[in-house]
Amino acid sequence: MKKVHLAAIVVAGVMAMYSCGGSATQTETASAPTTPGKATGDAVYKKTCITCHQANGEGLPNTYPPLAKSDFISDKEKTIAQVIKGYSGELTVNGKKYNSAMPAQQLNDEEVAAVLTYVYGNFGNGGTTVTADEVKAVRGKI
Repeated sequence: MKKVHLAAIVVAGVMAMYSCGGSATQTETASAPTTPGKATGDAVYKKTCITCHQANGEGLPNTYPPLAKSDFISDKEKTIAQVIKGYSGELTVNGKKYNSAMPAQQLNDEEVAAVLTYVYGNFGNGGTTVTADEVKAVRGKI
């Protein structure tokens, strides 16, 4: 009977760990040093943007604007600044009004460049590249 209880406790512990998003592998990976220049846009998007803008880049209707086929991101400098500074208030994307907030993202220049290059290269946005030097220049202006 004690073995059954021990097994149940172990299973419950494993289930709790995974339901909270944690795992031994994640803990080990999180403590490992990372090289900012190696951040991929996809990884940064999944970590930082996906909750609001969704996996398909279409956002959440009436709440978070789409990045997919977005006319709002046509101004690269403004888009870079928005990622760095965040944004609050009304904006119009693809003819629809949104009034929510996007917090400033705590990303370095390489990560901002990587994620915006990913966004521009996916979701039907035409494939513009953003460089870390462009991000650094915008950061210096704001």
